[in-house]
Amino acid sequence: MSTPLDAPHPTDSGAPTRGPDLEALSTILREVAWVIHRSAPERAGVGPIPTTEIALLKQVLDAPGSTVGELSQALGLRQPNTSAAITGLVRRGLVSRAKDPDDRRITRIMPTPAGAEEHRAISDAWRSPLVEALGELDPDQRRRLTDATAALAELYRLLRPGH
Repeated sequence: MSTPLDAPHPTDSGAPTRGPDLEALSTILREVAWVIHRSAPERAGVGPIPTTEIALLKQVLDAPGSTVGELSQALGLRQPNTSAAITGLVRRGLVSRAKDPDDRRITRIMPTPAGAEEHRAISDAWRSPLVEALGELDPDQRRRLTDATAALAELYRLLRPGH
């Protein structure tokens, strides 16, 4: 017996919006992301670092001077979880807290040079196995994946909080 997820639902372009192919694609994207994410900090030589701290470090580098509330909102985290993770990053010397010069009640979170270097090492560790694995694909598979770059970038945009 088929379910609604099994039946293709054409869009204006005729491509299905649901069905086994898209379910399989979403599953494999999740699995690839998890394999890369799970081992990147160890490959980078920085040891285990909680996922929340990795996400926060990247967000602080992307938006230096954000408040804890702004970081929480940008990442879809609860503010107490964000505060605890920021404390861990401060202890590691990867970010610092600075009072806002215009309003001393506001604390801004700033990246440190060590935080930028740590992020670079983790990013390289994430990227390296992908580049190696892509190099092992046959040329047609590599071309099909590179042809999907724009679609993957749009998927990323749609999945980000507040898109």
